[in-house]
Amino acid sequence: MDPPEPLRTDGSNAFARLSMQVRVPRIAREVVARGGYPAAVRQDVEQLASDLEGDAPVPAPRPPAADVEGWRRAHAEHPGATWLGTEWFYAELAFYRELGRRCRFWETGRDPFDAAKEEELAGNRPWERLGVALATTGSREERILGLLDDALWGNRVDLSYAIAASRARADGDLLVDERAAALPRLSRPGADVHVVADNTGTELALDLALVAAVLEDPTARATLHVKLEPVFVSDAMPRDVWRVVDRMRERAGETRRLADALAGSFEQGRLHVAPDAFWSGPRFLRGAPAHLREALRAASMVVVKGDANYRRVVGDALWPPSAPFAAACEPLGAPIVCLRTMKSDPVLGLPEGLAERLDATEPGWRIDARRGLVQTYVP
Repeated sequence: MDPPEPLRTDGSNAFARLSMQVRVPRIAREVVARGGYPAAVRQDVEQLASDLEGDAPVPAPRPPAADVEGWRRAHAEHPGATWLGTEWFYAELAFYRELGRRCRFWETGRDPFDAAKEEELAGNRPWERLGVALATTGSREERILGLLDDALWGNRVDLSYAIAASRARADGDLLVDERAAALPRLSRPGADVHVVADNTGTELALDLALVAAVLEDPTARATLHVKLEPVFVSDAMPRDVWRVVDRMRERAGETRRLADALAGSFEQGRLHVAPDAFWSGPRFLRGAPAHLREALRAASMVVVKGDANYRRVVGDALWPPSAPFAAACEPLGAPIVCLRTMKSDPVLGLPEGLAERLDATEPGWRIDARRGLVQTYVP
């Protein structure tokens, strides 16, 4: 089955249009409203927000930044693109790249979203949720199964989408649960598990608990794939990983022991943190560079976290909802389990008729961050 065309910002998908015309300019203005930037940066960011609202052309990529040539190729593939008249995934990632450049991230190393990330880590939510997850008892396999669930619902804590973090779990929220299909590959001796991370803070803390459970097998290895630059407000970069571990170490009991276990695995060379420009770029996973495709195909299991990464897997397209999940994953050739709370329209692999029933009773079910999916594909 050929993938459908990606969603566009031209109004053909209401949420894509709302995101680029309303949500994204608001994010840009919130960055400079937190203070500390010189007037020239504030003016530059305000111009970016106004350009989005006014449907200006997507600017050509400029240094300093990572992967300028890759972005120039992507820009050439979207000739004449305007912010509100192009593919959503391309436009959204182009916005974050442009925001980082205008905030001079590559010149100063200052994360424009650092204040929001710090606020999340300073609160109680990450540590309360992590404490509950670490209190789970049972065999290692049972704990991994439970931690997959914790990691899934941790994805609601997304600092770019406040409504998601405020939700409490209810019966019927989990639309697809294929954890059992992923478990043997996560728990087997000598597993080589890759985690494509999403948000830092609460979600990353729960992801790291899952990673540590995998690494309880002394022959297992894990790689955490993270962003090279700031995107989607709270997405994790290497500095965020170690900040979370450091904050764990400041606490007592199981949380501190988790930090020590992660640090020990890193020192042993069994835990790797792998930033890559691809994860901040506009390509779908089927277009990943060779070094990433090879690494993911060789993995025992690839745990793909979050809504934007799900969009990267499925081509950010409106598939028939009951189309098999394998239809999107087969070209990748990698064993994948996606853990995602729904904050956008693309979805496939649902039971026949479920999407239609939800459309009739809850029109916003695809984007309101209430529902979750655990979907597994093994080649």
